[in-house]
Amino acid sequence: MANEELNIKELEAQLSEQEGLRRQKLADLQAQGKDPFDVYKVERTHTSSKIKESYEDLEGKSVTIAGRLMSKRVQGKAGFADIHDRDGKMQLFVKIDNIGEEAHKAFKTLDLGDWIAVTGEVFKTKTGEISVLVKSYELICKSLKPLPEKWHGLKDPDLRYRQREVDIITNSEVKETFLKRINIIKAIREFLDNRGFLEVETPILSPIAGGAAARPFVTHHNALDIDMYLRIATELYLKRCIVAGFEKVYDMGKNFRNEGISVRHNPEFTMIELYEAYSDYNDMMEIMENLVAHACLKVNGTTKITYEGTEIDLTPPWRRATMVELVKEHSGIDFDTINSNAEAQSIAKEKHLDFKKKIEDCTKGDILNAMFEEYAEQHLIQPTFVCDYPVEISPLTKKKRGNEEYTERFEGFIFGREVCNAYSELNDPIVQRDRFEQQANERELGDDEAYVIDEEFMSALETGMPPTGGLGIGIDRIVMFLTDSSSIRDVILFPTMKPQS
Repeated sequence: MANEELNIKELEAQLSEQEGLRRQKLADLQAQGKDPFDVYKVERTHTSSKIKESYEDLEGKSVTIAGRLMSKRVQGKAGFADIHDRDGKMQLFVKIDNIGEEAHKAFKTLDLGDWIAVTGEVFKTKTGEISVLVKSYELICKSLKPLPEKWHGLKDPDLRYRQREVDIITNSEVKETFLKRINIIKAIREFLDNRGFLEVETPILSPIAGGAAARPFVTHHNALDIDMYLRIATELYLKRCIVAGFEKVYDMGKNFRNEGISVRHNPEFTMIELYEAYSDYNDMMEIMENLVAHACLKVNGTTKITYEGTEIDLTPPWRRATMVELVKEHSGIDFDTINSNAEAQSIAKEKHLDFKKKIEDCTKGDILNAMFEEYAEQHLIQPTFVCDYPVEISPLTKKKRGNEEYTERFEGFIFGREVCNAYSELNDPIVQRDRFEQQANERELGDDEAYVIDEEFMSALETGMPPTGGLGIGIDRIVMFLTDSSSIRDVILFPTMKPQS
């Protein structure tokens, strides 16, 4: 431990020394009237990828590119350097005969991490690498902090998440993950837009934390002198859009839930919810499996992925199974043969299941769901739609046609993890009010995540909502699978972190 503390202090001293040297270089430049922070604009003509894509047309021609200096190998009168821009890397060939002795000497003093703009001719080296023969350059931003050591990069997970910009600079695979995320989201929008869905925006601040069972973040509006909540879901507002007659709508954005942080959960996360009039949960299954397959094909060129060493086939159609079938498959207990809450409670005691309320207050549906989570969920590796959830845990859902113990609800699972939730939406305002009142009773029994009634939503429902299918998808979890990322923090640019002391 003493040696580790000594090494950390030595490293901090080295960094402080390097930062001091960089600041001195800046001061010298400013004294010479060459302040890099006085540069306002760069007339860039090409990016690295455009030069490589159009080499035959650009060979021997002048281009101006810009980027961060990431390596420098200048010995004597000539040498090479690499700059990185958004698209990738471009090699520079720097020669004293082309830029002059003074500029060549100054180039040698540049630090890794500095931003430069370069004008020069496009050519290929003897090894065939497309490069730029530098004719002139300008320092356009001085990096005052040294980048992590080249070969080891930024490895400490806590530092990586806190200093994501440095993580991306030094770890190319991290940059690739976030470029993929951008394209996944673009592909999802493309898929829905092509099906006639309209993207709408719903409030992030709301007087009611409605639309899901979760703990909200509470804030206070000073002018109105009321507590408000960061949204936990967009469901109720989007249904009001259906009432308004928009017929097909979606909202992709941030939701906030005041809950724990783990490899699968971040308090601030991205979801998409979509609603389609005249549809049911079967239509939502078709949308979900094809939407994910479309996004995967766009970013990976295939509908098969490898996640944590396991091959997963996202090709539609996905497996469909009821919750009762899956519990029977993995526990041997058939809930279709259980006829009372008391019989189900006996099984719960035998299996030592945990609940937020007393087992005596649990229904058959509560216990079926707990059995599914305990015995079946972790086995759903290949994409599976778990259908027909108990009515007690699905307050916004229509009852199952032909069996009113259950609802027309499904959740999608991949690799044992929930990725979506969907319903044939309940549009009967009288039944909906009864369900909300049952949820109020659940709160009294100790479930502080039970739904709360939203009178504005109830008013809209009484105005009339046509039969509607609804689907909510956890975008971050989909991105995790399509980029083979083990933690949700690896796919969120700036995840929630405890402040450093």
